[in-house]
Amino acid sequence: MLDLLRILKDRAVKALHSVETSAELAQWQNTYLGRQDGELTKILRGLKDVPATERKTIGQRANEIKNELEEQAELRKKTIEERELISALIAERIDVTLPARTLNSGYMHPISQTIYEICGIFQKLGFHIIEGPEVETDYYNFQALNIPQDHPARDMQDTFWVEPGQILLRTQTSPNQIRIMEQTKPPVRAVVPGKVYRNEATDATHEAMFHQIEGLAVDSSTTMRDLRGALEAFARELFGPHTKTRFRPSYFPFTEPSAEVDVTCNVCGGKGCRVCKFSGWVEIGGSGMVHPQVLRNVQYDPAIYRGYAFGVGVERIAMMRYGINEIRLFSQNDLRFLRQF
Repeated sequence: MLDLLRILKDRAVKALHSVETSAELAQWQNTYLGRQDGELTKILRGLKDVPATERKTIGQRANEIKNELEEQAELRKKTIEERELISALIAERIDVTLPARTLNSGYMHPISQTIYEICGIFQKLGFHIIEGPEVETDYYNFQALNIPQDHPARDMQDTFWVEPGQILLRTQTSPNQIRIMEQTKPPVRAVVPGKVYRNEATDATHEAMFHQIEGLAVDSSTTMRDLRGALEAFARELFGPHTKTRFRPSYFPFTEPSAEVDVTCNVCGGKGCRVCKFSGWVEIGGSGMVHPQVLRNVQYDPAIYRGYAFGVGVERIAMMRYGINEIRLFSQNDLRFLRQF
């Protein structure tokens, strides 16, 4: 029995020297030291046939061999793990000196650029930037702005209804005049950018969804002269110092008096083109003094306070600034177009 143990040890040590991987080491341990079918285990099972006087000596020697083989296996394991770690580091090595991959930066949409620039100009003039909801009630979108249900002005603002007669997609940013004045005591100076919706037949200058920027100023001494001065300063800052501004009498239910605001077309330089409909002028929005009834609707006393309001179309301004003659290009998501900005 002692000879069998010696032979087993020599064979196991020799086999261990040829083990090169963790998988081979696991197989070696199972072959020689396994609890069920290991060769050392098989020898120890034969102790029952050994005389009792020799059984203790053989058992001690078997345990010594087992401990020696386990120690050598542990040393071999450390050697293999170090070698495998080095191999993995070499295989997975990253050259940190290589140039980094180029990250494609995004582009700000020309409409967003225009909104930020317009709002920035009015901020310099003392206006606050406020946002309002795109889904509005009939009261804020029409009734509070002096447009009752039977008013013909509603025909010009055919819109998309969420709940007919009650909830709709706003047709203008003007409802925020009411919301701002309900929550603020005079003086008030605010501009409201945002999307608006109308059931429009699309063409080179009209879309069913577009952007407006609403402006409102209310104080005890506000006049039409203040309105004109603010919009002329805005136009010169945005389009250049030689830009001319024209105010044409118009009608809006929530302002009185009212005026359309035109600026010289910088696509054609005032000579006439498709964008300005060959007139040399481009309408950028409407304006006027806040109607006394609108002031009463928000509990402002029109005998004390007066205000002006204006709304400008962002797409038309962007078309003028960038020389674009087709409004639908803004919503087509053509990267060849957007990358120019």
